[in-house]
Amino acid sequence: MNNTQLDATAQKAQTLNQLPLSAQELKIASKPVVSFSGIQQNELLAALPHADLEMLSEHLELVALPFGKELFEYGSKLENVYFPTTAIVSLLYVMEDGATTEIAVIGHEGVVGMSLFMGERAMCSAVVQSAGYGYRLKTQFLRDAFNQGGALPQLLMRYTNALFAQMAQNAVGGRHSSIEQKLCRWLLDRLDRSPSNELKVTQELISIMLGVRRESITAAAGKLQDDGLITYRRGNITVIDRHGLEAYAGECYKVAKTEYDRLLTDVAR
Repeated sequence: MNNTQLDATAQKAQTLNQLPLSAQELKIASKPVVSFSGIQQNELLAALPHADLEMLSEHLELVALPFGKELFEYGSKLENVYFPTTAIVSLLYVMEDGATTEIAVIGHEGVVGMSLFMGERAMCSAVVQSAGYGYRLKTQFLRDAFNQGGALPQLLMRYTNALFAQMAQNAVGGRHSSIEQKLCRWLLDRLDRSPSNELKVTQELISIMLGVRRESITAAAGKLQDDGLITYRRGNITVIDRHGLEAYAGECYKVAKTEYDRLLTDVAR
């Protein structure tokens, strides 16, 4: 093959490489790569046997979860579940007048939107409270995998028990705990799902999540700061004394935390 033929062949190959991709090819090319190390940042997924995790991994999609994104709203059909890795998601109950109360928080330890019944509707709203990433999975596939038995059903049922324990304790704490105890529990719940002791959050957001006046949160945060448990500046809270925060929160925090610890201990066995 002479130089002229070589140049023609190279030009033809370059032209072919420049042809536009089909919609399906573009979708595949732009899809984030799903790795086992990435998937295992979620503790529920990491607890699965390798064979079960491999089966799920083919259907998991890595997605960005920006702050404020609503994953589903009350009454909507649950079409996807989310396994957060670095994001934190709040489950919220919204009243007719727009008042909002947080009933649970989910991070790298859990799954958001689990539905094991066909056509089930959401009983609350789910909103990303701390931006990050997670893995999305079609609810129908999770339902099918659950019905096949194995380790997945047991793990999901144990997690559901732990989530119910958190909701129950939030309900009890909302009625019988002081504002300071509620704030301590709220901060600790985030620390358990965050990589550091620094939380980027405003007092206004905390007041909305806890269903109390902002002035009450300002006073409570000031008291915790005076006691040397936290430092606070606009939009940022740093926990200095976690043990002190846990002692202050008392039973308001310990019951749900104990249930999650028991879940992880049993899974590790």
